Amino acid sequence: MNRYYFYLTACLILCFLSGCRQELPMIRSEVEYVTLPSDPQSIEGFFLVNEGNMGSNKCTIDHFDARTGSYFRNIYPERNPDVVKELGDVGNDIGIYGNRLYVVVNCSNFVEVMNVHTAEHIGSVSIPNCRYIVFNGDKAYVSSYAGPVQIDPNARPGKVVEIDLETLQITREVVVGYQPEEMVINNGRLYVANSGGYRFPNYDRTVSVVDLQSFQVVNTIDVAINLHRMEMDKQGRIYVSSRGDYYGIGSDIYVVDSHTEKVTGRLGIAASEMCMDENLLYTISTEWNYNTGKNQVSYAVYDTEKQEIISRNFITDGTEKEITLPYGIAVNPETKEIYVCDATNYVTPGYLYCFSPAGKLQWKVRTGDIPAHIAFSTERFY
Repeated sequence: MNRYYFYLTACLILCFLSGCRQELPMIRSEVEYVTLPSDPQSIEGFFLVNEGNMGSNKCTIDHFDARTGSYFRNIYPERNPDVVKELGDVGNDIGIYGNRLYVVVNCSNFVEVMNVHTAEHIGSVSIPNCRYIVFNGDKAYVSSYAGPVQIDPNARPGKVVEIDLETLQITREVVVGYQPEEMVINNGRLYVANSGGYRFPNYDRTVSVVDLQSFQVVNTIDVAINLHRMEMDKQGRIYVSSRGDYYGIGSDIYVVDSHTEKVTGRLGIAASEMCMDENLLYTISTEWNYNTGKNQVSYAVYDTEKQEIISRNFITDGTEKEITLPYGIAVNPETKEIYVCDATNYVTPGYLYCFSPAGKLQWKVRTGDIPAHIAFSTERFY
C-alpha cells in the first residue's frame, strides 16, 4: 500500500510540474500607435536595436510599421519562444540585406540572422567581441576586437571576418588595427576605422584598407586617434569620426579620399553618431570630457556637395531640451524624417523621437534600454 501511494504521489508531482512548464507565459511584444497610417512607396518601416546595458542581457529589437503607424516593442521573444536568453548582451549594429535581418550582439559574441518579414531565427555566426557589419555581393564582413571585453594596454589587434551569406560559415579572416569599428566598401576595397579603445591612452589612429579579392591589408592610412563611425558620399569621400581622448583632444570628423587614400581635411564637427542621406551628413554628439565632467551635445548637418556646415542644430522647435542623452540617429530615405534615439540614463527604457525634415517633433515613443541602431526596410513585416 505504501508503495502504491508513493508512485501515485510521484505521478501527481510530475504532472503538476509538466503543467506548470506548459503554462510559462510567453513574452509578448507591446504595441503603441504613434502616428497616422500612411501609404509608403518604398520604406515599409524600420527595425531598431536597443543595446541594453552591458551585463544585463537586455538587447531587444523594436519595429515601426509605417503603413499602420504602429510601434512594436521587443518583438524577438514572441517570434522565437524557443531561443534561450533571447537576443543576448549588447546589440551593437543592425543591417538588412536581401530578405534577412542581421543583428551584431557584441558581448554575446555572435551575429544573429533572422527573416526580415517575421524576425524569426534563421541562424547565427559566432564571432568574438563583434562590432559592425557591412555587405558586398554574397558576403558579409564583420569587425571584431578578437579578444575579451576589457581595457588592456596589451590588447591584441582586431580582425575582420568574412561570412558566406548562403551557408553562414566564416570563409576568411584578416588582421587589421586595434579594436576595429565601422567599415565602408568602395571599388573592391574595405575601409576599417581602428579605435584602439582598449589600449588607452595609446589609441590607434589608422584606417586599414583591405583588398577584398586577396583579403589582405594593402594600405594603412594615418587619420586621428580613437576612430569610430564611417560614412561615404557619392564622390567616394569617406567621413570617419574621431572620438578624441575625452580630455584635451576633442572629437572631430575627418575626410579621406578613397581614390587617393589620403586625408583631405576635417569638418570641425564633434560626432558620436552620424548617418548619410543623399548628400547630407547628419551628426549628433555627446562629447564627454573628464576635465569638465560634462557632455557637450550638438546636432549638426554637413552638405557634402557644398562642403559646408548648413546647420548647427537640425532640431528647430526646442525639443532638444527634452533629450537627455542623444545616442543614435537615422534619416528615412523616402520621407526624410529624422530619428533621434535618447538613451536617458543607460539603465532604464529610452525614447525615440521622430522629427519632420524641417526639424519639428512629430511623435515620440518609449523604447527598450539604450536605443541606438536603426535599419530601414523595404519589406512588409508580418
